[in-house]
Amino acid sequence: MAPETTLYELAGGTPFFEALVARFYDGVERDEVLRPLYPQDLGPSRRNLALFLAQYWGGPATYDQERGQPQLRMRHFPFAIGPAERDRWLLLMRRALASLDPAPAVAGAFEEYLSTAAEALRNRD
Repeated sequence: MAPETTLYELAGGTPFFEALVARFYDGVERDEVLRPLYPQDLGPSRRNLALFLAQYWGGPATYDQERGQPQLRMRHFPFAIGPAERDRWLLLMRRALASLDPAPAVAGAFEEYLSTAAEALRNRD
């Protein structure tokens, strides 16, 4: 029996996740809603998100090794994330994803995940 292919592999591995996150943060840099939520230096945020997404979808466990369990709600709680921030985050992530034109299975899995994750991180009404 052949081993199951992970979404990480199907998407193209680390280069896909790095490109996705780079395009997302290119949008964040110019965004009046999200930019104020981030530190001046976006480098660590870019790296952390790429590592997290790669690990989540079956890639290397580097995120856990470097930062421990994701604890996403706890890590994002200090930031005011309401409907406007959630919606803008989704918009920029969807644009980044579409720009990479992933395989339908990758796009579908990501779309489901992004919607759920964005709402889970909302901590203001």
